[in-house]
Amino acid sequence: MTAGGGRVRRVGAALVGRRARQRWVHLVLGGALLMPYYLLSTVGLGALDPNQGHLRQLVLQILALFTSLPMAAITALVPTVRGLEGAAARALCAVERPEELAAGPARSWAARWRTALWFVLHLLSGGVVAGMTLAGVPFAVVLLVDFAEVPDLAGYWENRFPGWMLTGPALGLALLLLIVGTNAGCGALLARWAPVLLGPTPEERLAAAERRATVLAQRNRLARELHDSVGHALSAVGIQASAAARVLRTDPDFAAEALLAIEETARGAVAELDTVLGLLREEEDRGGGPAGPTLAGLDDLLRQLARTGVTVDVELAPGLGALPAAVSREAYRIVQEGLTNVLRHAGPAPAGLRVGLAAGRLEIELTNPLGPARLSRPSGGRGLRGIGERAAALRGGSAVGPSEDGTTWRLAVWLPVGGSAG
Repeated sequence: MTAGGGRVRRVGAALVGRRARQRWVHLVLGGALLMPYYLLSTVGLGALDPNQGHLRQLVLQILALFTSLPMAAITALVPTVRGLEGAAARALCAVERPEELAAGPARSWAARWRTALWFVLHLLSGGVVAGMTLAGVPFAVVLLVDFAEVPDLAGYWENRFPGWMLTGPALGLALLLLIVGTNAGCGALLARWAPVLLGPTPEERLAAAERRATVLAQRNRLARELHDSVGHALSAVGIQASAAARVLRTDPDFAAEALLAIEETARGAVAELDTVLGLLREEEDRGGGPAGPTLAGLDDLLRQLARTGVTVDVELAPGLGALPAAVSREAYRIVQEGLTNVLRHAGPAPAGLRVGLAAGRLEIELTNPLGPARLSRPSGGRGLRGIGERAAALRGGSAVGPSEDGTTWRLAVWLPVGGSAG
């Protein structure tokens, strides 16, 4: 297909294609909505001078079109008009991003005035296209049939506009092109202005962004809870099951103890999973306290790790029981994830844990040696990223990485005691 043929096809699609036909329906709908206002204006203006000549009638009809638009604008200030016009534009206006158009009522005066402007534009352009369609198409058909079939009409045009360019078929074709061109132009105009006038206002965009940020924060929180609680339990269960399988025949007592540890760990994981699901159902305050374990549950956590072969040298400062519940709970999750990383990446290696209070903040430090088989550890991942997010939510900070000599891995976290979860 040649370039010229392609242009002709694109122009034809713009004038009479599927999108143009959809927009024509939308414009005719606007013309239908205009009719009550137009008839009311016509009656009102006609009552001023009932004995009108043909010229004055034409002027009053044009004047009635424009006096009907302010009444339509006032009607469009009703909040529900915005949702109805948005639905019609989404279905028929062929907007590029229809999902951005309003789906509900106007909740502010800014949205109402924008809807009123759109309503006036829709009704005015729709009235023009509907009028041209209803009056112009039959007249164009008469012209295409040729003047010879309508002698009076032929005489009228021959007396006023003689020449070959004003033959009946040529005039009919020109009129049809004018109608479809006007329809295409008005439809494109409405499609261009629909997102501007029916789209969200700056206040609505800000509110939507805030709702989106809230949803993302909730998702991130749930992801951290699942990763730190259930992930820890699965890591411990996997190592205990592997150890039990290796000594099942040679040391049945140890295997039985490992199976009991698996049972206890799984039971605790189910309880923590129920807590996370409570967060999902917004039931975290149902029991009147913080959801999930706090630093008071460190003994159980350390006992579970001891069964996997990880021994932890613990140094806990006095007064941890008086910490705010949110801080204590987040601190427990941070310690849990840090010890789980020791279990995953360093194996049954000894670790050191220090939890202290200094200068109005809680300080957590976790270290473990890097053995010859483990010269380095990943610098990031979901667990370490989750630790950073927990610390940032309480307006604290974290640092993680190997020591300068490369023999020790260190995780350090500090949390303001007066912080609150964000």
